[in-house]
Amino acid sequence: MPSPWTVAAVAVSAVLAVPILAVLASLGHPAVDVWAHLWRTQLAELVANTLALVVGVGAGTLLVGTGLAWLVVGHRFPGRALFESALILPLAVPAYVIGFAFLGLFDFAGPVQTSLRRAVGDGLRLPEIRSYWGVVLMMTLVFYPYVYLLARTAFREQGAATLETARSLGHSRLATFLEVTLPMARPSLVAGVALAMMEALADFGTVATFGFRTLTEAIYRVWYGMFDRVAATQLASLLLFFAAGLLLLERGLRGRARFTQSQRRGPGVTPVPLRGWRGWAATAACAAVLGLAFVLPVGQLLVWARAAAGWGTAAGFSILLANTLTLAGLASAAAAVLALVLVYAGRLHPTPGVRLSTQFVSMGYALPGAVIAVGVLMPLAWLDHLVVRLVEAWLAREVGLVLTGSAAGLLFAYIVRFLAVSLQTLEASLAKIPASLEDAARSLGEDATGTLARVHVPLMRGGLLTALVLVFVETMKEMPATLLLRPFGLSTLAIEVWERTSESMWAEAAIPALAIVGAGLLPVFLAIRLSARRP
Repeated sequence: MPSPWTVAAVAVSAVLAVPILAVLASLGHPAVDVWAHLWRTQLAELVANTLALVVGVGAGTLLVGTGLAWLVVGHRFPGRALFESALILPLAVPAYVIGFAFLGLFDFAGPVQTSLRRAVGDGLRLPEIRSYWGVVLMMTLVFYPYVYLLARTAFREQGAATLETARSLGHSRLATFLEVTLPMARPSLVAGVALAMMEALADFGTVATFGFRTLTEAIYRVWYGMFDRVAATQLASLLLFFAAGLLLLERGLRGRARFTQSQRRGPGVTPVPLRGWRGWAATAACAAVLGLAFVLPVGQLLVWARAAAGWGTAAGFSILLANTLTLAGLASAAAAVLALVLVYAGRLHPTPGVRLSTQFVSMGYALPGAVIAVGVLMPLAWLDHLVVRLVEAWLAREVGLVLTGSAAGLLFAYIVRFLAVSLQTLEASLAKIPASLEDAARSLGEDATGTLARVHVPLMRGGLLTALVLVFVETMKEMPATLLLRPFGLSTLAIEVWERTSESMWAEAAIPALAIVGAGLLPVFLAIRLSARRP
């Protein structure tokens, strides 16, 4: 007979898997006329744009993230210690925030082009920022830290003896980097690039603000612009295949590559001093990336926030902040509790059923928020109509829908989307607790629940806090799922940013955007602290 923990884990996984299964089930009843219409009108453009965006962001983050990581690990130059940590800061800025900051600065009517026209005449125009390359640049600046963090760790873990052996065989430093260092770091590089590509695939705010049409943007436009939820569901299923394809590509490229040192690493890679203009060129390269990705957009937000100091009312902003904090707090707490159930059940009973169900619900983080939103709405609408029919039959009176368009549906989407963040954090935290402590607790008469409450949870406080913070911030930044599922009249900081930027009201969007960035700095500082602990 299965234990209560196994039953609980499978039940939780089954409920959380419903949105993903709902989107997959829609493929069993394809709307042929909808697909024909989409193909005649926009599908080819949407697919091409989405593919081009994902490939462009992948290439950009690989180049920038890997280059910066090797620069700070393998070389010594002025400001290196500062840049080694500061280059993570762009993770705190959502792509849609840096996007509207650059639009406000560099668009035709922005201060940069206006000043240039005054200085040199009307004939000078900068390249159009509302373009494919503009979107790729914005996302590269925001997502390169995924590659940078993983590549930096991989480079640090490579033993100096291995690289010195390559040099002793006549390889130049460049040849050693290309033929030894990069291949050994391949699993980490592939993982970082895959994360960046998934973020690009899921993005809605940036592409919508820049007017670049992708599948994610089309789902929202079809849903709210055309009120065609059948077409939105079909597009969501296509986007689901894109996400699954990225996951399979990442697994295939990494393969079974696991590179270990056959001897102790010793001090690791020895940084090479860059003297003269080379050192200052390295400093300038790091400063340029950090300036474009963090200092410039945040500085412009501060300027706009000061200019819009009288924006709205204190009461209006406090309502936005309260809504955001409440939703993020509830979602992070629920995700932590459910993740704890799953990881503890997996530790007690590592059966194939528990393991597979946990892995399946972890897919939610790889799926765009728009896909999750569509997957949540479909079963909620069915359940809502079922409840309405039963209640009306029982009470003989009409009642309205309860679950559809409610905060409960939105919270459910958040949990499905970000549960994997809590799972990975708590799995790592639980794995550090030796099994001998469990055995000792059991010998004293504690059951599984008592052992969890009195032994594991106190020892996992750090992991639980990290999981809460990470999901809290991710929920604050989430835009597409919130836009599609929010109850009527409910607004959050991310929604306020979207509504203001969609009307080019850059200054009015600055204050809620700064609040999101401020919250995003919490996990970034946590990452900086953890990464400072050298392996």
